[in-house]
Amino acid sequence: MAIIQQIIFLIVLGIVGWFVFKRANLIRKTISLGRDEDRYDQPAQRFSIMLRVAFGQKKMFDRPLIGLMHFVVYAGFLLINIEVLEIVLDGVLGKHRLFAPFLGTFYNFLIGFFEFLAIGVLVTCSIFLIRRAILKVERLQPSRHREMNGWPELDGKIILLFEIVLMIAILTMNAADTVLQEMGSPHYTPTGDFAFSQFLKPIFANWSENSLIIYERFAWWFHILGIFTFAVYVTYSKHLHIALAFPNTYFSRLTPKGEMNNMPDITKEVKIMLGLTTSEDPASGTESVIPERFGAKDVPDLSWKNLMDAYSCTECGRCTSACPANFTGKKLSPRKIMMDTRDRLEDIGRNMQTNKGEFVDDGKSLMGDYISNEEILACTTCNACVQECPILINPLDIILQLRRYKIMDEAQAPGSWNTMFQNLDTNQAPWKFSPDDRFNWAEKLRNEV
Repeated sequence: MAIIQQIIFLIVLGIVGWFVFKRANLIRKTISLGRDEDRYDQPAQRFSIMLRVAFGQKKMFDRPLIGLMHFVVYAGFLLINIEVLEIVLDGVLGKHRLFAPFLGTFYNFLIGFFEFLAIGVLVTCSIFLIRRAILKVERLQPSRHREMNGWPELDGKIILLFEIVLMIAILTMNAADTVLQEMGSPHYTPTGDFAFSQFLKPIFANWSENSLIIYERFAWWFHILGIFTFAVYVTYSKHLHIALAFPNTYFSRLTPKGEMNNMPDITKEVKIMLGLTTSEDPASGTESVIPERFGAKDVPDLSWKNLMDAYSCTECGRCTSACPANFTGKKLSPRKIMMDTRDRLEDIGRNMQTNKGEFVDDGKSLMGDYISNEEILACTTCNACVQECPILINPLDIILQLRRYKIMDEAQAPGSWNTMFQNLDTNQAPWKFSPDDRFNWAEKLRNEV
């Protein structure tokens, strides 16, 4: 029987590994569709940011209570998976509690610590579920934010329920295990009671040995298969941020948030007009080349970091809840911008899978088919969304690039904007008066004094 379980376990492990690899490879390919962008400078500073923001959850603690609860789930997820290592080795080798004989009493302490984390995860996930389903936190409600309709809302609830059930499985598994130890059942290595599961032992007090073995094995398989399912599921879910938060924060912008990236080709043309340079590029010695497109129409026009941002989005809605345009009822939601970008990437990924790894034009684009003019024109470029994101995602960068495309490539700017552009071109100011009159207001003040 043990040999059969080993074989089944190895087959399942191989299947899960293949699905995770295949999915991760597709995500890597779609991210690599983006433009090149140098984010490899100042590695020490980048590593420091990653430790503080991704590992240390620094920005989550801007809201201390929620930050603490999120940290409990996060730490529990990371550390409880150390126990999963033992379960995997047990499955591969046909053993049970492989580490117990080597660690002695420390093993009980270690499992007790994992149970403490499991209790923390169970309680915290229950609170988060209540906040979503009963208290109805505004930024998570589809009635207020259309991007949360359907799967995005359900996804959050599913994963919370899933984690609650997994924690119950591991605690009851340990309780049944220790009862079997006391019965002297073979295969169950004596370890003694564990910190929290010992209080669940009365549930199994009147169970027969066979019933206990069946339940313990069921809980063992349920827990490990649940972990494996989660490993696959997370690659399709917003919870992909569990893995991508680390590289995403490492490659975040080091320049001030309010600093916009100028378009190099436009900057060079302006310098040529002002006589500050020639058409010859001083750095390369080659003539400047007019780009195929200004701004971004579809995801390949964005940078690879923009696309990583989209996959990293947690859909928490902090960006949208801070957006002044969203406050006033406009359609703009920075969270939706990121979700739409990811949806487009997912569609492209399926297209590539269908066409042997190559993208075949589907007649769609991010700008227009996923994100509307009304959304990008509502943005005030205040950077509130960038400031609020707990893992340093930059929705504004995508909005600006889409807006540049609409204005510079398609000449679709609002009339009031065109007037401002014309004034900037002729008067070097947004207002329609001569540069010679610019300081008349100061002259008037001086006369009054």
